[in-house]
Amino acid sequence: MKRWLAAAVLGLSLAGVAKAAIDTYQFRDDAERERYQQLTKELRCPKCQNQDIADSNAPIAADLRREIFRMLGEGRSNQQIVDFMVDRYGDFVRYKPALSGRTWLLWFGPGILLVGGFVVLAVIVRRRHGPVAAGSDELTAEQRERLAKLLDKEHTHD
Repeated sequence: MKRWLAAAVLGLSLAGVAKAAIDTYQFRDDAERERYQQLTKELRCPKCQNQDIADSNAPIAADLRREIFRMLGEGRSNQQIVDFMVDRYGDFVRYKPALSGRTWLLWFGPGILLVGGFVVLAVIVRRRHGPVAAGSDELTAEQRERLAKLLDKEHTHD
């Protein structure tokens, strides 16, 4: 009996979550529905960060979808809607923010870090192996004498 009760509670709670992700908006035509889908795929959920608002179950994503639907109904253009979202949530809300003075680091930062990493790696490898100077492989007289003593000690102990 307890299992049935637990299963029923779990089923009802999951049904509520599953329903929360489904928006049922009535669009004027297929073009408006397509614009809505494009905009919700283009904008990032501020809470989820790696999910567009079309796929997010977060309450803020639902609010943003509702706001997009409202603005589409008012006849606003896609650019006006995106500009509104960027003004409200910053450039982060766009998956592909426009290239500007504020977003150049988003666009070029990963490449700069990658090139910088290769430079650091090259410097470390070069220092570890060090450049071979001309004549540096020759021993001085003192070094040869010391080496000979060490080799003589080694051979006498064998």
